Amino acid sequence: MSKVYTTEELIQILASERQACLKGERLKLDISVSGSPLLDQFIQAEGLQKFTAYQDFKAAIHQYQCDNQVSGITWREVTVKGKKLRYPEVDPQLMALPSDLEKLKAAKNPICQYWQEVTEGMDLYLSIKHGKQHQKIDKADCSRIAQRTEWAGLLVYEKSNFLEIVIQLGWGKPEEACYKRGFPASGSEYIHAVKPGQHPIT
Repeated sequence: MSKVYTTEELIQILASERQACLKGERLKLDISVSGSPLLDQFIQAEGLQKFTAYQDFKAAIHQYQCDNQVSGITWREVTVKGKKLRYPEVDPQLMALPSDLEKLKAAKNPICQYWQEVTEGMDLYLSIKHGKQHQKIDKADCSRIAQRTEWAGLLVYEKSNFLEIVIQLGWGKPEEACYKRGFPASGSEYIHAVKPGQHPIT
């Protein structure tokens, strides 16, 4: 019986393959920029060939995950204001299996509760226009957004005089939610909490 790779091994394999593609060691040579041989001779297609080679490899890994039921979940731990939380998230290069989605859904309420506790007294901003702008909101707005979503994730940016805690409230497939690829079936909203008077940097 052949060995089945673990989640961690797949993450390492994808990282190695990504580096190989970036270095030009892997190219999908049948890809052209415009499809017109006349135009393509004036356009550098190598970047697109590198990107496509990696995307094809990643799709093969996702199929491997499905075929072998290899989870895309990794466990993260954050500590903010002395409070610790351990929660599941899907690695950005992997896909979520149906069982992974159930774990994410089960973790949503503890993540939201933790975020509410550690952001008490902070200013809240909703990310809009694909993260290019932020609109100030209140806790009631956050609750309404959370009710419409299925799972959550956290990002923390902390320096000596700055703290930003971002909650991602998502629905559908995590691998499609953050890039708007799968919208409207998959997507996410980002709410940024910062110290009063400060503004989000992400």
